[in-house]
Amino acid sequence: MVKVAIMGHGTVGSGVYEVFAMNAEKIARVAEQPVEVKYVLDLRDFSHLPYADKFVSDFSIIENDPEVTVVAEVMGGTGAAYEFTKRCLNAGKSVCTSNKELVATHGEELLAIAKEKNVNYLFEASVGGGIPVIRPMMQCLAANEIREIRGILNGTTNYILSEMIHKGVSFEDALKQAQANGYAEKDPTADIEGHDACRKICILSDLAFGDKFDPNAVSCEGISKITLTDVEEAGKLGYVIKLIGRAVRCEDGTAYAYVAPHLIPKNHPLAAVEDVFNAIMIDGNATGDVMFYGKGAGKLATASAVVADMLDAIAHAEKRRPVEWGDGSKN
Repeated sequence: MVKVAIMGHGTVGSGVYEVFAMNAEKIARVAEQPVEVKYVLDLRDFSHLPYADKFVSDFSIIENDPEVTVVAEVMGGTGAAYEFTKRCLNAGKSVCTSNKELVATHGEELLAIAKEKNVNYLFEASVGGGIPVIRPMMQCLAANEIREIRGILNGTTNYILSEMIHKGVSFEDALKQAQANGYAEKDPTADIEGHDACRKICILSDLAFGDKFDPNAVSCEGISKITLTDVEEAGKLGYVIKLIGRAVRCEDGTAYAYVAPHLIPKNHPLAAVEDVFNAIMIDGNATGDVMFYGKGAGKLATASAVVADMLDAIAHAEKRRPVEWGDGSKN
């Protein structure tokens, strides 16, 4: 039996536990042995839950338990999540995460530690939620030189723009709807100002181009200045407005990335991406454009990607070698 831990019991963390519980038989078949969630780390009181006995508030319990070999980091942020991830990796435990901020800021360092300790730091869920994109880009498109990545990387802003385009709802009212539907946080700054999309395009750019893209140094413009007049005028000219994260490799080998609202022709595949859906187009020099589409967020969609990474880490731990694309190497 393999024993794992979950750090954080918010939306994604509770989803990770739920996926393990509802798909226990399938997960055991994939792992070729049962997988048990031994600990859930959170400071809050969850005594009402049927698995309340699994909760711990002291991280060192997870860190010092040799039975725990794989940990899900779904705490968010770059504070405790960063410290605990480093300590897990240094303790010889693989870490799988959906934390885009941490990956974009410290991913290179954490991958290096994972490589040194012969464990994994995996983050498929950090871009696109439940949409498989990192592993396909690094494995299925490995024979390609990636020329460009562009896409709708934030479901909240795409929902807001969809409401403005199709229903004539103002930005302010569409944002309130997004918050009421649980698509946007109480403080929506990271979404509407483009920071969330910026972190995601930086992660993809790091992996595709082999350079370190600092989210704080990448040009980033959100949608808070977009008005209904802008949307209407774009429509008259045959375009829709979408918030796009874009990364391009130039002929001289250099690469750049940015996030900004774009005018997208109505007949372009990205123009048809509505509501909270994401779509990521990757242009390889052999394949041409390949598009990955689906819900970019959501409790179970994101959790499924975290659990899939955990199963990958378990499988490779049995072979005592790290997942190839997660070993700190670059294209």
